[in-house]
Amino acid sequence: MTSPLSWFTTGMQLARLGMDMQIVIAERMSRLARGDAAAGAEALLMVTEKTLALGEVNARLVKAAAAGRLDAVGPEIVALYGRKVRANRKRLMR
Repeated sequence: MTSPLSWFTTGMQLARLGMDMQIVIAERMSRLARGDAAAGAEALLMVTEKTLALGEVNARLVKAAAAGRLDAVGPEIVALYGRKVRANRKRLMR
């Protein structure tokens, strides 16, 4: 059983993820709106990253399901996406 504090922590991580995602989306949209070669590269990178992240999440879900621990994988997935979004934010803000 998970503690209430772990749900609070996950909620805070989700809130931060949401704010970081808004910044990444805005930066990507402004880059894509330019329509130059860098925009094409950004679009390709965006699709590739999303595909790889989906594969990672699916692997974690399968592993958790096999272990009978699907209840514990949620915070792990939130943390995974959080790391990826923060890395994109850092890269796009340069």
